[in-house]
Formats: sequence, structure tokens, C-alpha cells
Amino acid sequence: MVIPDTPVPWTEEWSRWPAPPRRKRPIEIAILALDRATASPIYGMQELLAAPGRDWPAVVEGRAGRSMIDVRIASLDCRAVELAQGAVVRAGRALDADYRPDAVCLLEVSLGPEDSPERLYPREIDWLRGYHAAGGVIATACTGAIVLAETGLLAGLEATTHWGFCDLLARRHPDVKVQPDRILLATGEGQRLIMAGGGTSWMDLGLYLIARFCGGEEAVRAAKIHLIDWHQAGQQAFATLAATRQGHDALIAQAQAWIAEHYDESSPVARMVELTGLNERTFKRRFRKATGMTPIDYVLTLRLEEAKQMLETGDDPFEAIAEAVGYQDAAFFGRKFSARVGLTPLQYRRKFRGIRRLAG
Repeated sequence: MVIPDTPVPWTEEWSRWPAPPRRKRPIEIAILALDRATASPIYGMQELLAAPGRDWPAVVEGRAGRSMIDVRIASLDCRAVELAQGAVVRAGRALDADYRPDAVCLLEVSLGPEDSPERLYPREIDWLRGYHAAGGVIATACTGAIVLAETGLLAGLEATTHWGFCDLLARRHPDVKVQPDRILLATGEGQRLIMAGGGTSWMDLGLYLIARFCGGEEAVRAAKIHLIDWHQAGQQAFATLAATRQGHDALIAQAQAWIAEHYDESSPVARMVELTGLNERTFKRRFRKATGMTPIDYVLTLRLEEAKQMLETGDDPFEAIAEAVGYQDAAFFGRKFSARVGLTPLQYRRKFRGIRRLAG
């Protein structure tokens, strides 16, 4: 059997995780089932974490293996939990003061802009505080980080979540250092708070947990068996201008509406200042307050979004695309693109154009 090669960068990163010493009891990781959680990360993480010691022997060596991790789905009172879209998950373990698994996974939950996790999950949040105080490891993916932030454990620390919810996290918890581009980070004392971004980054989180508790070799094996590609480029290649950046300031909203149609013009910030009738300093202050971005960064984001769209859907050379969105110096814009998106324009085109063409 030919085993597929694994990308080098993350295998080298995981080499610092040696195989753990033999222990009397198996590693236990709990997946916390919350009301409004989404089903696929829960069941997918359950399968992925159970892979070490089980899947490689079965697929590659033709023998039965035994999982190195005991994966439990846990909930308050061990009750069945109604998930988003009406699915129901049955828990196998209740949260109580004596429950101390090696790690707890807090995955994606469906949250609206006005939802308060503290009101939705008060008992779970209280349990997480006690569990962490006793030395527990908490790992989140996507909006699970917003629930974790309600515990107060992220105050003063770096954090990440789905790119579309980074603004929400920053608004609710201004003392948290939100990192929108990070796919995965571990922080806090003993790096016992671990966060992954959005979408399928729960897979990155699962591989990290396998590396941490079972060793890097087991994580590489799980990635190969399950055909998981590590998100090396971060989240920004997937991000777009979030709707939450629209402000309630009428003059700034007017400027946003204008720039949405004229982002390719020269001196766009000066034109917006002129349009609003504000002085430049006041305009920039109000614009940042309303959108969370400086005017020039907002313009760059719009130009990047249009360039990404053109790269995905057409065959124009990048020089023509750069000029179309307002840059005469394509090399300068290319550097801006790579720095913000994490991919070169050519890499971006290769990554996403094929997906679009599936529908065509």
C-alpha cells in the first residue's frame, strides 16, 4: 500500500510532541454538547479523536487496533441535547464537580448577534471555570470561543474564532486580543486554552489534540487516514467583509455606500471626506468607530474582495485585475494581497477557482 505524503511544515511543528509515556488509564476527552450546537463538528470530532491506535492498524496493517482516546459526549445532567437544525445528540456523561477529563472540546454553536452565551449556558460556563481552575484543558472551535470568553478565562489573552464572528468577540470582550487570521492558537498558563477558527478548522484542532496527547506521529497518521489538509495559510483566504462592519452613523453609512461603488477611484478616502462634509480627523475617527476599520484599510479590503472575486471567476492576468480595482502598480498590490490573504494571487486562484467551476 502506498501511503500519501504529508505536508512538511506542520509535521515538523508536531515533532515536538513525542509519544506520551504509557499510562494506567486511557486518555479521556469530552465533547461538550450545548443547545444550538451544530452536529457535524461533534460527530466528526468524535470520530477523529478516536482514530489514534485504531484506524491506522485497521487500514494499513490489516489488524484490529484499539483507540488511544476515550471520547465522550457530555452534557448537563447527561441529558439529550437539541442541536441546531433540529438534530438531537445523546450524551454519555454528565457534567459534575468531579468530572475531570484530560480535555474538553467546546465546538460550534449557532449564535445570533444579540444572543448572550451567559444567558444561554450559565451552568456550563460555571462548570468550565471550575474545570479549568482544577487544571483542565479547554479546546474550542468556531463560536465555541465566544462561549469560552464568557468564563473570563480569556481576559488579556490572544484568542481566535470564526472570521465572521471576530468582531462580535471583540465587542463583547474588549479585553481579549482577537486574532482574526489565526487558524489555531494555544494560550494561557500551560497553554491549556486552545482555540481554532471556523468551518472545518475543528479538524486542525482535533489533530493538535491528538499530537498533544498521543504524539506527533499519531496526528500525522490520523491526517493521512482521514485526508485532512492542515490550514497553513490561516483564515484570511476564506474571509470576506463581514456585515457586522456596517455602522449606525448615517454619514459614515453614506460614505460606505459610495465607496462600495467607487473603490477603484484614486484618492478614495479624500473623496469620502468631501462627501460627508466632515473634517478629515473627525471623519477618520467616526469611520473607525462605526466600522472597526480605518478608512484606508476598509478601501483595501473592498479592493481585495473584488480582486478575489475576479481571480475566482475569470482568467485575466493579475496585472489587469490590479488596475481594475485601482492600482497601477501590480507588484505593490500583489504584496498587499499576499500579506492580507496569506496566499499569492496565483495560489488563491488555484485554490478557489476549481471549487467555483464544479457548479459550472
